[in-house]
Amino acid sequence: MSDFRKLRNSQLDRLNVADFKAANKTPIIVVLDDIRSLNNVGSVFRTSDAFRIEKIYLCGITATPPHKDIQKTALGATDSVDWEYRENCAELIEQLSQEDINSYAIEQTENATMLNDFAPEKTPMAIVFGNEVKGVQQKVIDRCAGVIEIPQIGTKHSLNISVSTGVVLWDLFQKLLLKV
Repeated sequence: MSDFRKLRNSQLDRLNVADFKAANKTPIIVVLDDIRSLNNVGSVFRTSDAFRIEKIYLCGITATPPHKDIQKTALGATDSVDWEYRENCAELIEQLSQEDINSYAIEQTENATMLNDFAPEKTPMAIVFGNEVKGVQQKVIDRCAGVIEIPQIGTKHSLNISVSTGVVLWDLFQKLLLKV
């Protein structure tokens, strides 16, 4: 007999949607820049719920809830996580900057800071994830306070956007927890 009995959902002591809405949030804003896949959008909602992220901005061609393909992977997280649609991602980043919120693109650029070396100093902060093929638009990168790169040592040049979101949000979440 194993010492590791799986827990039922009812034993996980999770918040209901109303309590989630009222709870303190992790001071991170997720920005999705022209995401094509509705399943990726849903996955980002679910990951953002898991780390109690402050808000998601859906920009450009990124689909918005309600949509069955978003719901399939979000599993209800579109009800718990605050979100807003903005047509122009670059203008959003400019506005966030004026609100004293630093934005960081997740991208491979010259002089990018590796995620493992990135030390969040100021919160809230916005993290920008780009299109599955083209990445974050250069005009958006140009308005960001910095660029964070996920270290990779394999043969591929990128990760799926939903995987990147999970890696980055977990890393920032645990770094912010250590600062408290």
